[in-house]
Amino acid sequence: MSTHEIAIAGVALFALAAGVFAQSGAASSDSDHGPYARIAFLKPRDGNTVDFEAGYIRHLEWHRQANDPFVWYGWTIWAGERQRWLVYATFGHSAAAFDSAVKPAEDEKDNVANVVPHAEFAGSALYEYLPALSRGTGVPTPAPRAEMTTVDLLPGAAKAFETAVASPQSKPSDETLWFRMVAGGPSPRYVRLRSRPNLAAILGAATEPAVPDEAGKLIARTTVEILSLRPTMSYGLPETK
Repeated sequence: MSTHEIAIAGVALFALAAGVFAQSGAASSDSDHGPYARIAFLKPRDGNTVDFEAGYIRHLEWHRQANDPFVWYGWTIWAGERQRWLVYATFGHSAAAFDSAVKPAEDEKDNVANVVPHAEFAGSALYEYLPALSRGTGVPTPAPRAEMTTVDLLPGAAKAFETAVASPQSKPSDETLWFRMVAGGPSPRYVRLRSRPNLAAILGAATEPAVPDEAGKLIARTTVEILSLRPTMSYGLPETK
């Protein structure tokens, strides 16, 4: 084989290897995506939101420097019994993605240094996105406002509730994301998230029932809270169109 032929063969082999690597990288990336979300709450210690927010923003800088691939939403509760609490959440992951979170030990160390002195951890749960009940991708649009409805059902009512909410008559016309809690609190529990551009859009739909009548009979408790998106207390948010 001539030197020219060897060079061509080498280029072809490199291109083939690069293609295989790119495909395996894409597969690995695809395997990180899935139906699971984590939704958690932080309560500012002694009502001191200034120090808490400064510490949380410092912690998000750690995530940036660590090249965390997760997107973290940060909302403060604007209307509700947990006013001024922070809701921090990440969406659209596979179970394996949570198992391979970026540098867990270093994350915890920075969390203890910057967040723990200024906040109380007030709950964390894993949820599964339910596309049959929803309209959207399972990842919220990062709009200025969001309505979060938490639904606690009567024991044994989960299957009937999902069937009722999934009925064609109940199909939402705007982005509406339903999640079933997998672990982290009383069960059965569901969360509905509706991102909206402003408060008027939320209040304009307030007269619409959250669930059909047949599903309402299965509910033990419903809590509705209005959230305000905090871009400075979020990380990696997608750009809105």
